[in-house]
Amino acid sequence: MIFSKDSDHFSKYKNILMSFYILSKHIVISAILIILSTSCFKEQSQVAGKPNILFCISDDQSWIHTSYAGEKAISTPGFDRLAREGIYFSNAFCASPSCSPSRGSIITGQEMWRLGEAAQLFSAVPKELEDLSFPLLLEKEGYFIGYTQKGWAPNDFKVHRWERNPLGRAFNEKKIEPPANKIVSNDYAGNFEQFLKECPADKPFFFWFGSSEPHRAFEQNSGINNGIDPEKIIVPEFLPDVQEVRKDIADYLLEIQWVDQHLQKMINSLEESELLDNTIIIYTSDNGMAFPSAKNNLYEYGIHMPLAIHWPQGIAEGGRIIQDLISLTDLAPTLLELAGITPPEAMTGQPLLNIFNSSSSGRVDPKRGYVFSGKERHTICREGDLPYPQRSARDYQFLYIRNLEPDRWPAGSPDEKSVHGWIYGDIDQSPTMSYLLENQDAKNVNPFFMMATDRRPYEELYDIIKDPYCLYNLADQGIHSEDKMRLSKALDAYLLRTEDPRAVSGQSIWDHFPYYFQNPDGLVPYNKAIE
Repeated sequence: MIFSKDSDHFSKYKNILMSFYILSKHIVISAILIILSTSCFKEQSQVAGKPNILFCISDDQSWIHTSYAGEKAISTPGFDRLAREGIYFSNAFCASPSCSPSRGSIITGQEMWRLGEAAQLFSAVPKELEDLSFPLLLEKEGYFIGYTQKGWAPNDFKVHRWERNPLGRAFNEKKIEPPANKIVSNDYAGNFEQFLKECPADKPFFFWFGSSEPHRAFEQNSGINNGIDPEKIIVPEFLPDVQEVRKDIADYLLEIQWVDQHLQKMINSLEESELLDNTIIIYTSDNGMAFPSAKNNLYEYGIHMPLAIHWPQGIAEGGRIIQDLISLTDLAPTLLELAGITPPEAMTGQPLLNIFNSSSSGRVDPKRGYVFSGKERHTICREGDLPYPQRSARDYQFLYIRNLEPDRWPAGSPDEKSVHGWIYGDIDQSPTMSYLLENQDAKNVNPFFMMATDRRPYEELYDIIKDPYCLYNLADQGIHSEDKMRLSKALDAYLLRTEDPRAVSGQSIWDHFPYYFQNPDGLVPYNKAIE
């Protein structure tokens, strides 16, 4: 059909064409804007694609004390959620049952005997470990890093002139009223929120939530006063089942519950900020519960740690229980690889990426046949300021321990006070330890006291499946000689491969390192320096 230019039909047709032209122009422009914005989003998401990291580490908590692991006296819904939606590691172990060497091993991704003088409590930290500290390596690759409360401690970083705290800036300003007077007033969750506010929008973050709980001292009866029923508590069989001990454990459990409440708040903050999906949340501890025969011992309750990892965007399938033997030294190289950083060769830990990418439960990695731990000096509590050196190898059934100086007192001298003012100084002062001391001659208490304090043989072997409390040493029983030999050889090979100075030279490098508690000048020997 042909219209005259002056006709009404032509005018209407012209208007339709102009409208279509304008609409098409808008569509083209919109398409271009979408392409450009998508390009910008992709560029932004590449930065955001690096996972955020929230690393939660309690202070002196054995693996069994979460409601997910079966503790009935308290509820830990924060930890339970991480385990239920992420991965729960039922066989995770610390590198040392003493705070600062364990934390140093976590941060540098290597065994405690590779830390030099930092393998001991209240030590200086060698400067070369700065290049292995994974939070600083993350920072170099663009991460915003920080921490609250207890970091790599108690250590002295000034002696060897560290340029930075290995965990970044401290966020400790916000305070809260705690439920007991021995719990610190740090508002952990509030300080995490402050950290998130200050984190630049274009940077991934790493935050270390280092609670001071459940480290001693506890306010006595705080557990009962806050609703914890001591009758629901399962008392470990290396401790006497008496009310004094049950109440002491209740006080300990209250502090775990307090930490978990802050963890829940942190999870909620991430969820509200739409950061949860791409944030790796790790919850673990540095060493076991501060009770006799647990903390500062290579027994199961000293080295077996809680470990749950939650990361919706990066874990192939959540809700799995992994039985593989895991060392906490594995966490540093894992996090570096996930951030696109090649772990330093000095790290002895093995990344967990194959477990993350698997959909299997149970045992996933057949190479994880053993896990190793060790200890040198904890406190100054025996003649000559000497350590009580130990090394151990753990497989899926047996725990093999080697006491390298069996003539020394494992928990400290019975006739020499520690720097903290009590005998058996490697055991934290507590109502439980007081009960053992006061009743040590009683027939029903003496075995518990002797297990915690008496000298030990060169070798110990425990069937963890039958004897999780490490009560029956099988090292001299011929029926288990092959198992003892197998673990002994595995330990020797690993110590040589990872260059443990004691295994390489047969000599100790740790006997005379300064102890910096109340000793700013590093005088040696410490006991003589403070007299």
